[in-house]
Amino acid sequence: MTAESLAAPRRRGRPASSTRARQDDRAGRLLVAPTALVVGFVVLLPFAAVLVLAFQDIRLAELSRITFADLGFDLEAFLSTFRRDGFWDSLRATLVFASLTAIGSVALGVAVALALRTPFRGRAIVRGLILMPYVLPVVAAAQTWRTLLNTQYGFVNEFGMRFLGWDGPIAFLTTPSASVLGVEVPLALLSVVLVQIWGTFPLAFLFATARLHAVPGDLEEAASLDGAGAWQRIRYVVLPELSGVIGLLLLLRFIWTFQTFNEVYLLTGGAAGTQVLGVRVYNELIGRADIGSASGVGVAITVMLAGFIALYLILARRRGER
Repeated sequence: MTAESLAAPRRRGRPASSTRARQDDRAGRLLVAPTALVVGFVVLLPFAAVLVLAFQDIRLAELSRITFADLGFDLEAFLSTFRRDGFWDSLRATLVFASLTAIGSVALGVAVALALRTPFRGRAIVRGLILMPYVLPVVAAAQTWRTLLNTQYGFVNEFGMRFLGWDGPIAFLTTPSASVLGVEVPLALLSVVLVQIWGTFPLAFLFATARLHAVPGDLEEAASLDGAGAWQRIRYVVLPELSGVIGLLLLLRFIWTFQTFNEVYLLTGGAAGTQVLGVRVYNELIGRADIGSASGVGVAITVMLAGFIALYLILARRRGER
């Protein structure tokens, strides 16, 4: 048997493997095609439309008469979005609102999870009650807080005047700023932040509770044998184990809060210094019927959130390399 006859079967086998690879590749493309179509029509196409509209100077009523030939690249129309009155105030309010809400909700959720990690009678009921704010419909939660903070019959003002020595009712949701202990604070914005923290901290509680179950008990026992107190065990043993979850929660909560619309609009309508960017998009689109400006604000929100996500990924990658 010659060398050519031995090599012949291998050469004949190559087309068969190549055909099989092409078939697998085709099958893979067919399986992915429905997902690609959904992403294309539901995600990419609307975003592309918003991106195009952000560079147009058109009103909502003109949209039905616009054709593709009328569309252009009007950079001045896009830049005018950022020169309009109130845009930078809205951006500042959004950053304050998102930062305080993210920090407050995560800190409160982790603190409650740590407080409830030791078993006691009725712990399951308490955990269930803690989840109530998160599962409550947004409209119902907003109406409840509007009632509690009402200046005429709200429980908070009644309690403050009876037991805290307030001179009169405080309009928490309509007062732009007030002096608290000699410091000027954005009262309406802080009120919305506290309501948002109340409604979102259960998610951080769930994440932290799940992570606490995976913390090895022997680490705390070893620290306790070494003389570490309760706070030292939390500070040097438990919190480092939760650091990854806390970082992820801060990012997710910041992103979700950065684009918040429902809670703020239902509580204040964007008045008294609470017009965050999500509410501004609505006001530009519905109030001023300026679809170009509304799209410009939407693009700005997307770009900023993409920057925050990229920053988080870079920090996470550097941390993983250490």
